[in-house]
Amino acid sequence: MSSERQEGKDRIIFVTREDHATPSSAELVEEDPDDPYEERGLILPNGEINWNCPCLGGMASGPCGTEFKEAFSCFHYSKEEVKGSECLEQFRSMQECMQRYPELYPQEDEKEPKEQSSETEQTSEDSASAERSGANSTAATEKDSNATQPNTESSVES
Repeated sequence: MSSERQEGKDRIIFVTREDHATPSSAELVEEDPDDPYEERGLILPNGEINWNCPCLGGMASGPCGTEFKEAFSCFHYSKEEVKGSECLEQFRSMQECMQRYPELYPQEDEKEPKEQSSETEQTSEDSASAERSGANSTAATEKDSNATQPNTESSVES
């Protein structure tokens, strides 16, 4: 025979071997699709945006949350043939806001040019030295050609 005990918000149920020997008669309760505590994806079953989705990474609640919501909503509900083409102003506003908080929204473009610039400088230096070497070897080849030509011409003439 099972027994129950309530401890605060928890209900503890003790069962016996006999309770486990018979099939369960428990009925499953259908999930409530509107339960705000139920984890859902980015788009709720009713088509609305789930601003609490962890996939947004807090973008909807940061200092640029309003701008983010306006831009994302515009894109999500866009009916244009090129989806979101009418949302450029909202995305521009969001980008300007994010640029005011670089510590919260680091720009990928700012990191890459520094890395690329050192690589680019190295590549430029390598190219310049290769060109100088190439120019020197070309000039040396031309001198050698000129030096050998008169000898060849003079031997042909004789």
